Amino acid sequence: MKVDLHVHTRHSHDAFISPKTLVACARRKGIDAVAITDHNTVKGLREFCKIKEILIIPGVEVETLEGHVLALNVTDLVESGLSIAETADKIQDAGGLAIAAHPTVLFKRSLEVECAGDLDAIEVINSAAVPFSFSVRKNRELAEKLNLPQTGGSDAHCGPEIGLAYSSIDGEGNIGSICEAIQRGAVTPFGRSISLTMRLKRQFMRIRKILQ
Repeated sequence: MKVDLHVHTRHSHDAFISPKTLVACARRKGIDAVAITDHNTVKGLREFCKIKEILIIPGVEVETLEGHVLALNVTDLVESGLSIAETADKIQDAGGLAIAAHPTVLFKRSLEVECAGDLDAIEVINSAAVPFSFSVRKNRELAEKLNLPQTGGSDAHCGPEIGLAYSSIDGEGNIGSICEAIQRGAVTPFGRSISLTMRLKRQFMRIRKILQ
């Protein structure tokens, strides 16, 4: 399955994706499933989990003291501002997976080896990461050092960004199978960077959203 494990919707303060846009763009890229990972909110899950055309994995992107963590297969808000280890524990206690998001990207808090806690995987390919190639290389080195599965996600905030990075997962078409496959390492990340044109469009839309 081709699964984009990192997508933001219009319920994130800096994103603009509607259910209709998500379905259209995911289908265009051949994406089978999408994880909804809005910033520190699960308000959009009720709306987006009604989608039937593709599989939706509920989740949230949680801000921790050492970086961001994707909580997959959770429907309740995970407390932000904790350590990586505490956050991972809360996610796993809720039956979810804890994946380090863009852990080595520049200009954001980065994950250090000693802060890894009991994470389930490392996001190695993130289309929004800058600089992209450097980020992929450092993320892969980190995942190998921690001996953790490697995932990919677009970090999409606008529709056309969906599927630019994704995870190829050896699982069946249900959330439980996908999560189990990630845990056992039956996952391979693929993808490319968001184009400069897309990045400029994203910034323009953010400004317009602020001014509305």
